[in-house]
Amino acid sequence: MAKAKVAKRPTRDEFELEELGNQLVEAFHERSEVLLTVWGKEEQVQGIIVKMDSRTRLVHVEHTEEEFTAKVPFMDIMQVQSPRY
Repeated sequence: MAKAKVAKRPTRDEFELEELGNQLVEAFHERSEVLLTVWGKEEQVQGIIVKMDSRTRLVHVEHTEEEFTAKVPFMDIMQVQSPRY
């Protein structure tokens, strides 16, 4: 039985990762709502960053409508945006 091929996560250089980290830290400190494009997920994650865990490298995003917190691996975050209303 052959193993299904899984697409590899795109590689990013230091500059891209640093810029992404800066955007996340700024959104965390300002308590502003973000829209995250996450590798391997069809839908974007929307909410407010409530915790950034450096030990587990997870970004905790609390959804505004539901009382649910998504834990997104930092390396899987491809893009940070502000939601458009």
